[in-house]
Amino acid sequence: MRRIRLRSTVFLLAGASLVAACTVGPDYKRPAAATAATYKELEGSGWKNAQPADTQIRSAWWEVYDDSALNALEQQVASANQNVQAAQARFRAARAQVAQFRSQFFPVVTASGGYSRARSSENVKFKSSAGKTLDDWVVGADATWEPDLWGRVSRSVEGAKASAQASAADAQSALLSMQAELATDYFELRGIDRERQLLDDTISAYKEAVELTQNRYKGGIATDADVAQAQTQLRTTQAQSIDLGVQRAQLEHAIAILIGQTPSTFSLPVAPLVAVPVIAPVGVPSALLERRPDIAAAERHVVDLNAQIGVATAAYFPNLILSVTGGLEATNFSQWLLAPSRFWSLGPTLAGTLLDFGARAAQKAQAQADYDEGVAQYRQTVLTAFGQVEDNIAALRVLEQEAQAQDDAVAAAQRSLAIVTNRYKNGAITYLDVVVAQTTALTNERNAVSIARRRMAASVALVKALGGGWDASALPTDEQLTHPDAARQPASAPDAHDAAPS
Repeated sequence: MRRIRLRSTVFLLAGASLVAACTVGPDYKRPAAATAATYKELEGSGWKNAQPADTQIRSAWWEVYDDSALNALEQQVASANQNVQAAQARFRAARAQVAQFRSQFFPVVTASGGYSRARSSENVKFKSSAGKTLDDWVVGADATWEPDLWGRVSRSVEGAKASAQASAADAQSALLSMQAELATDYFELRGIDRERQLLDDTISAYKEAVELTQNRYKGGIATDADVAQAQTQLRTTQAQSIDLGVQRAQLEHAIAILIGQTPSTFSLPVAPLVAVPVIAPVGVPSALLERRPDIAAAERHVVDLNAQIGVATAAYFPNLILSVTGGLEATNFSQWLLAPSRFWSLGPTLAGTLLDFGARAAQKAQAQADYDEGVAQYRQTVLTAFGQVEDNIAALRVLEQEAQAQDDAVAAAQRSLAIVTNRYKNGAITYLDVVVAQTTALTNERNAVSIARRRMAASVALVKALGGGWDASALPTDEQLTHPDAARQPASAPDAHDAAPS
């Protein structure tokens, strides 16, 4: 009867704890962040602000440049780039931490077994076993459970889930950053190939000019100064062409590292830049909050910090621990597993801190300050994102105008060179005038190539600033965080540790 009453008492305590359980601390609300109705740099640009029905950026955003070599390289980033692999590993670690905190919802069960043989002293009074040698066979199990009365565990799990989602967003942000860096380096390398092609074509023209001046010198029409100037112009341009090899090699090495290869085993064939910048659908500023992985990571970090306030608040309340112990013990092996050998105990423990001289208050104040810092960082991330979009919209708009003006300058310089060359052949001017015209024409052509490279870099940067086709709906859900087999990867490549069979 006493055993029945004891069990009933425990069950009633457990039931009462579940009914009375509550979650202390503030419930999360997304912090307000400054947004605008539209992007300022779109005004007067002639670009159409994307509407919901417009085509949005795809996850494989680099395919809009229609470059098969770039497509092949980008596909290797997710699976081979080591920074991306490290970010994915951090996500898996954060997801495992969710499971660690969730385990606190359930009892901790331990089991033990052992055997000992001992002899008691004969000089011990009032002990029936004095002077005897006894065996001790024991096997038992212990179970302890702390009901989540005040939501400490719930808040910890809430924070761990938010932290894991932030880690998933960080992994996507790392992937997008590596993809954008690869595209930028690739177009820069192709731009150098285009500039080198330009210099090689110019070198061929300068060789003809040297031959022309030498023939005119032999004919007594030109001076040796004309020959020297033509040769100087040729050698200078050859040196400029050779110098581009340093930049190309460095970019090729950088691309190799981005795709997880050693520079010594990777090379890209020469192919001049032919791609044109793409204007990504910008959309409204408020949509950026859901499209940038770094904004999502900052916002999820705020959720985690908000949950930590609840954890600090729960420390003000007492903890209830329910424990039960049972097993079998005997001094004779033959009687070890019989019913009379059983033992057990169970009972609740209620414990709380009465006086800590402000320690809990300080912990809660620190948690609140950490939350305020997280909110400020979130808002700063949003502002930075808006600034990056505006910067690259402006860059594309201005560079487009600059490219048109530079093309006109190139055409004018070419016409001027043709006129000056004809006048030199007719003996109306010295070769110095030809050198000046050649230098002006080459400088303008190289400037045009430089602008083309900058336009491609700004186009890639705008896609990156807009999130690269990512959306906050891609964050892992609670189900995916608590069941790793069903979890989506934070990046676009399957993970070797978690890939489910098809």
